Amino acid sequence: MSRQARDREAPIVLRFSHVAAAHTPKGKAAQYFSEEVARASGGEVRVDVFPNSMLYKDGEELEALQLGTVDIIAPSLSKLASIGLNGFAVFDLPFLFSDYDSLHEITDGPIGRKMLKQLDHAGLAGKAFWDNGFKNMSATRPLAEVKDFDQLRMRIQPSKIIDLQMRLLGARTEDIALADLRDALANRLVDGCENPPSNFLTQNLAPVQPYMTVSRHGYLGNLMLVNSEFWAQLPRHVRSLLDDCIDAATRYATSIARIENEQALEVIAGTRMTTIVELSERQRNDWKRTLAPVYQQITDPLSLALLEKVHRRS
Repeated sequence: MSRQARDREAPIVLRFSHVAAAHTPKGKAAQYFSEEVARASGGEVRVDVFPNSMLYKDGEELEALQLGTVDIIAPSLSKLASIGLNGFAVFDLPFLFSDYDSLHEITDGPIGRKMLKQLDHAGLAGKAFWDNGFKNMSATRPLAEVKDFDQLRMRIQPSKIIDLQMRLLGARTEDIALADLRDALANRLVDGCENPPSNFLTQNLAPVQPYMTVSRHGYLGNLMLVNSEFWAQLPRHVRSLLDDCIDAATRYATSIARIENEQALEVIAGTRMTTIVELSERQRNDWKRTLAPVYQQITDPLSLALLEKVHRRS
């Protein structure tokens, strides 16, 4: 049997696990990547995508990648502190980026590339930053004034920065996986959460979150990661092909994140199950002043360089 025939019978298969719904920006980008790989490789390489925590939940996927039970993941940047990469916590800071342009100046530039290199020490390779969107607050009561957060139980990702943010606002926190969030809200284990509109919509949170504040207070981004050992064992031409497909998927992810979240917010408002709350300029400034002490938690040099660059731009 020829090598070509064997390749057709036994393609190289990569398992891509993520926790978001298939029709979120991350889910669509993962599927786009899979389709690009199939097209570019002519069937030599196949990417099987497992969305919506089918294989692993939030707190499990990084370990699964390090153990080699999956080959690609795209966790939120907040998750990286769990393996000692505390520098990525800077992306959890509230009101850090004013828009996507200021964000991409960091992630697409020298600072972003240096941050990706830090992953080498964890046996991982950082391939690309993928946008998810800017987060809004939602809860069982309207959140406009800082005092409105008093004693609310808010779901968070495992992040010291986000935990402190919520406590400064007066809320209590619970670390809950995205896959378990809706049940936790329905059963009143927590009162509220923060999410980009696309996550809010695709997780069907409207029936259990009667209010959403358009705060855009924080950025939720993802990092496409591969297992370094697995990656090194792939044939050179396959690695090159995959890198080209990752670049294409990243451009696609960037192009859809903004519009997907804008459309999701319109759909949420249109359901009339969730009342949309807009912050006044005074209220937004009150939030910023209340949350300013969070910035004192950032101490590593690369993150401080990021902050300096962002502040110079603003």
